[in-house]
Amino acid sequence: MSADTAPSAGTPGTPHAEVAPPGGGAAGGPAAWAGADGATAEPAMPSLSPSRAADFKTCPLLFRFRTIDRLPERPTPEQVRGTLVHAVLEHLFDLPADARTPAAAAGLVAPRWAALTAEEPELAELFADEAAVAAFLDSARELLGGYFAVEDPRRLEPAEREALVSAVVADALLLRGYVDRLDIAPDGAMRVVDYKTGGAPREAFEARALFQLKFYALVLWRARGAVPRALRLLYLKDAEACDYQPDAEELTRFERTLLALWGAIARATADRDFRPTPSRLCDWCHHQSRCPAFGGTPPPFPQLVPLSRTGAAAVAADAGAGGSQPDGPRGATNPVAPPR
Repeated sequence: MSADTAPSAGTPGTPHAEVAPPGGGAAGGPAAWAGADGATAEPAMPSLSPSRAADFKTCPLLFRFRTIDRLPERPTPEQVRGTLVHAVLEHLFDLPADARTPAAAAGLVAPRWAALTAEEPELAELFADEAAVAAFLDSARELLGGYFAVEDPRRLEPAEREALVSAVVADALLLRGYVDRLDIAPDGAMRVVDYKTGGAPREAFEARALFQLKFYALVLWRARGAVPRALRLLYLKDAEACDYQPDAEELTRFERTLLALWGAIARATADRDFRPTPSRLCDWCHHQSRCPAFGGTPPPFPQLVPLSRTGAAAVAADAGAGGSQPDGPRGATNPVAPPR
């Protein structure tokens, strides 16, 4: 499922694997986090997902809390509903084409919820009683109605669902993320489809959604040798579709942006300097009590063990010298984004 709908930092105690430790030991070289016994393992290559890249652009301190400190975040009902709806839409395409009806999708809600809570029993604790659970499941069915208002799944045969896509850029940084659905036309043209369970973004959040789309387009271009013909965002709450057509020139610029962003992450890690960026999104942040912008104090920075120079430091150096500056994020139902 897409990174923004899973409770990414959500389930308490669940570790992240979306970002390998960035460069930046005490001597300026790459570093790894030490385990409880002091043992370390140098990653084969640093990696970055659209969600964690968007975190750093939104607020470097948020990136640190989620990726370096790995502080737990309790998922909200809105985030869990997004996970549930994504699961239903994934399994809807297991049915024969003529059986993919609104009633069939609604019928998948209860069994998919049972599967989610069997895997993560703590999700059921978000609701006070059975009436609250019933209302929650009904709200998921309403969102599925929005899906059928913009697409007819009986006419579609996705090539891939919940697909992990990845590609290496600059021989040094692994980009990776999950796309909800990949459609491939008879002529080989690709269309990436991403489901959003919130409403269509207001102006303040449009840049984040566009960042995500460019990220996926770049990864698919580098991995499969062709620029996707179309990327589609489906906003289920508003029953609205947003199509985006990338091109190679734009994606080349975006690749430089991501390398510059990774360079900034590596330098921040080396300096242990992740500063807060107050914004409207702070209203939905789990970490206000630890944030200096709200009078809080971050936890001590985790121990870092300097390692030999690797691609992470090279990316940092190249990005720092290249003059390309990061610009604007993705995410959608990211845990720090407002539920809509």
